[in-house]
Amino acid sequence: MYLTKEEERSYTGECGWADQKCMEILVRLGELFHATRLIPISSAHVSGVSYKTLGDAPTEYLEALANGGAQVKVKATLNPQSLDREYLGKKYEACLRDKQLSILRQFERMGFAQSLTCTPYYLEKQKRDAHLAWAESSAVVYSNSVLGAWTNREGGPSALAAAIIGKTPDYGIHKAENRQPTVQVKIARHLKNETEFGALGAYLGKILGDRIPAIQGLEGAAKDSLKQLSAALASTGMVNMFRFADESHSKKLQTEEKIVVETEDIRKAAQELSTASTEKPDLVMIGCPHCSLNEIRKVASLIGDKKFRDETEFWVCTSQCVKQRAQPYVRKIERSGGHVLEGVCTVVSWTERLKIETIMTNSAKTAHYAPTLSKADAILATKEECLKAALRR
Repeated sequence: MYLTKEEERSYTGECGWADQKCMEILVRLGELFHATRLIPISSAHVSGVSYKTLGDAPTEYLEALANGGAQVKVKATLNPQSLDREYLGKKYEACLRDKQLSILRQFERMGFAQSLTCTPYYLEKQKRDAHLAWAESSAVVYSNSVLGAWTNREGGPSALAAAIIGKTPDYGIHKAENRQPTVQVKIARHLKNETEFGALGAYLGKILGDRIPAIQGLEGAAKDSLKQLSAALASTGMVNMFRFADESHSKKLQTEEKIVVETEDIRKAAQELSTASTEKPDLVMIGCPHCSLNEIRKVASLIGDKKFRDETEFWVCTSQCVKQRAQPYVRKIERSGGHVLEGVCTVVSWTERLKIETIMTNSAKTAHYAPTLSKADAILATKEECLKAALRR
């Protein structure tokens, strides 16, 4: 890789140990993928924030970087943590709260914004064609596909290094020739709701690998539905982006493979994500990826004048930023017995410690990960069905 004089100074340690370690990570990554240079980025988004998934050794590394004077050089945001202070933080042991707080403290010392969300695109509008270094897979697919930004699917360490250096290796989705679709996908019928978009993503992720699809049949899709599609594509496969295609555009594409997704394919994909043998969930969760203002408004309207069942937990997960803007709807949800949790993700929290064995959700991503990461069976259902199951008759 070609390094500028400034980059060489970081690489040789003239700018301190922390910068040197981060530059070594980026150079090694660039060499692995045959990048010839580093390019500036507009922002970085780091995963590996939850203590549940991070553990002690990486936490010590974060502290070493902070002690070494590491400071972000671009806007840098964080993925969700394992608990929130108002609700889950009071349910878990003090040692878990302290370890999670220590992780956030190290990130804060390095200048990271305490965003704690998997939807950093809700914090501020991303410029089209901006180069990013984001590690949250659902946000990577969404930003490349819907927002028109450019980012590879970073690992937590490489996104962290990119935030400190302000640059990332120029390879993969950062290069225009690697953003072209290689397979055509046609959806046989109009998708009805966000859960079907998630099921489509789960189905395609398994068969596409890392190929970029041009998808015909997404015309007029709501952004909240495209968010579910993006999250599921990234969960079951290594897709980094998709393209929108209408019939006339599809005829011009020179791709070797064409896939038609039938109604039965969607149904089977949704069915496979529902692993529970019971129809009575311990937890009903909306907000993976984190809810938008529109989704919280919709949940509040579906509640009406009803109350949630005492025996069923109901969580809406979102960012602090969105929760503050949604206060009238948050108050209604919480008056009804639900909980709007900010900065936390169910998948990387300790739901098993709360004796939650069955999770109902409208998120294909959560349904996919629940059996392994949460030790729980899943029920994939629409937002309306989730509310119906959680509310008293």
